[in-house]
Amino acid sequence: MDVRQFEFFSAVAGELSFTRAAERLTIAQSAVSAGVRSLENELGVQLFDRSRRQIKLTSTGELLLPKVRDALDAVNEVRDVAQESTHAITGAIVIGLMTSVTLVNVPRLLGVYRTGHPGVGVRLRAARRGSAGLVDELVSGELDLAFLALSGPAPTALLAVPLASSPMVLVVPQGHRLASASAVDLADFGAEEFIDLPPGYASRQIVDDAFAAAGLERRVMIEVSDIGTAAEYVTNGLGVALLPAFTARDAPAVHRIPVADLPDFTVYLAASRKRRASAAVRAFVDLALSADEARARQT
Repeated sequence: MDVRQFEFFSAVAGELSFTRAAERLTIAQSAVSAGVRSLENELGVQLFDRSRRQIKLTSTGELLLPKVRDALDAVNEVRDVAQESTHAITGAIVIGLMTSVTLVNVPRLLGVYRTGHPGVGVRLRAARRGSAGLVDELVSGELDLAFLALSGPAPTALLAVPLASSPMVLVVPQGHRLASASAVDLADFGAEEFIDLPPGYASRQIVDDAFAAAGLERRVMIEVSDIGTAAEYVTNGLGVALLPAFTARDAPAVHRIPVADLPDFTVYLAASRKRRASAAVRAFVDLALSADEARARQT
């Protein structure tokens, strides 16, 4: 057995797809398949059930996955100790992020990080199930870090540091009865037809929680998976939306109205409490926090 086999197994278990695992690892699918098969042969067990179109972990695979990820963390720790004498950080980190959320300039952070630590490989993974999915992937060990948003306190399994916030606003089309309002309450528009993101996305959870706390119901008629496009549906008269203000900044023919008693949309940098952070992860966190402090001093 070697470390690469463990990396292949962990990646396939995270993606439940040999194709996506190969894309994530940026190597040929045949190499991933052969590596996993070799590991299964050496262990004398089957790690994945391949009898259906969608593969899944066997009970043995589920049992071994946390052990394998612990072993990979231990390897990273050995690498970190060895690098302390050279002051050069190597390795790899996997970072999850939300699509179209621009409150934190992730490309700029990555560019600065790559310049300072050229020996570290960085992989980005877009959220497929919103922030709830990113939380699950942090806890399972599929991600090292994630830029995510939360409704309420951070889950106890995570360490989360707030980086940037945006107020939630009501977005209505021109000519709407509330277009000239300076501020509104939830009860003022609860009967409207809503455009929103699917359950699991933080902005959706913030709004659902607020309506539940107020004892109000609402009708979500259109769900979109990209928060950056939601305001366009409002522009075209298909409903109203409660969105972070930054997402509707450039939308034509809409009005953005402050809403009373609605929490801000806040982006956090989060990691699992259970996993030991590698030197590469710690260096990225330090950079993100220093950039946040610099931004705060400018505002």
